[in-house]
Amino acid sequence: MSESLSPAREPIPPRPGLWVRLRHGGPARNLVVVGALAVVAAGLVAWWHFSGRESTDDAQVDGHLVPVASRVGGTVLAVLVADNQPVEKGAPLVRIDPRDYEVAVARAAADLAENEATARAAHTTVPLTSTTASSQETAAASELAGAEARLAAAQAQLREAQARERQAAQDLERFKPLLGKDEISKQQFDGATTAAELSRAAREAAEAAAGSAQKAVEAARARLAQARTGPEQVDIVSARAASALAKVEMARAALEQAKLNLSYAKLDAPVGGVVSRKAVEVGQVVQPGQPLLALVPLDDVWVTANVKESQLKRIRPGQAVEIAVDAYGGRTFRGRVDSIAAATGSRFSLLPPENATGNYVKVVQRIPVKIVLEPGQDPEHLLRPGMSVVPTVFTR
Repeated sequence: MSESLSPAREPIPPRPGLWVRLRHGGPARNLVVVGALAVVAAGLVAWWHFSGRESTDDAQVDGHLVPVASRVGGTVLAVLVADNQPVEKGAPLVRIDPRDYEVAVARAAADLAENEATARAAHTTVPLTSTTASSQETAAASELAGAEARLAAAQAQLREAQARERQAAQDLERFKPLLGKDEISKQQFDGATTAAELSRAAREAAEAAAGSAQKAVEAARARLAQARTGPEQVDIVSARAASALAKVEMARAALEQAKLNLSYAKLDAPVGGVVSRKAVEVGQVVQPGQPLLALVPLDDVWVTANVKESQLKRIRPGQAVEIAVDAYGGRTFRGRVDSIAAATGSRFSLLPPENATGNYVKVVQRIPVKIVLEPGQDPEHLLRPGMSVVPTVFTR
């Protein structure tokens, strides 16, 4: 009964769908079309925007690390800098006890003075020896000529004495038979005998004089031969002078080395930068070549970005780069691509990969790309080597 008393309900017609409403027109259709076009346009713009960029988070700030090491050994007298202290080029860093090197300089200077005096004496001896040798040769030649003349005179006297001896002997032989026949007196015979003896004695004296003159000639010839060795003696003296001069050069070089060692006792900053890794204290005994500290010049830093090899095809030197630094909340710096490494980073590792075993798995390699900052980008020297950065290369 209740059903018969209730009013009759008319059926509700179905609501047309969205496509039907768009098809029949109206404001909704226009809004959807505009929204779709806007989405497509935004996608195209985003694609165009990001397709002209290459970015990587495998990048860090790089810079020079200048080690400062001792070139001589000794006790450290003073350390004039502290860790993280900025210093200018030429600023004093460390002082080593210089007394040993001062003594070495004084000794080298004395050796040089001694060798210079020896060299001067040796060079003075050269012309003196040359003059002496020439005069000795002339005197020896003159002495030989005199000795030869005396020898000739002695030989002539010997021949004369020999002739007189023969004459006296012949006279004595003639007087002997005459004395037996009493044709000459005993006195005449004795006179002939005495004359023979005197002539024999004169001949013996002449022979001795000739022998002495011969020995004098031989001695004069020996002295002349010795005097003729003057050029060789001059050469010997000249060689000694040259050796003395070479010793002077060696002593001068030793003095310069001693002065260098003395200068090495003062360690100054080779470049301007920040003191880092200080490992030296007063009183420490250091050895030659021992590292004492390092300097980091913050005015010359760059970014090394390890980009994938698939990204490298569009990266070229000279392209603009935007560098976001993690340490400063993403603060950006402007730079440009300077150069691309000649090999992948793995090729410079201690154990480069070897794929000749057959267990080859292709791994995307990374190539280091050097990015330099534009001038004036880091006047406060905020970028420190080792900081992580995210560079974005604008390839268009």
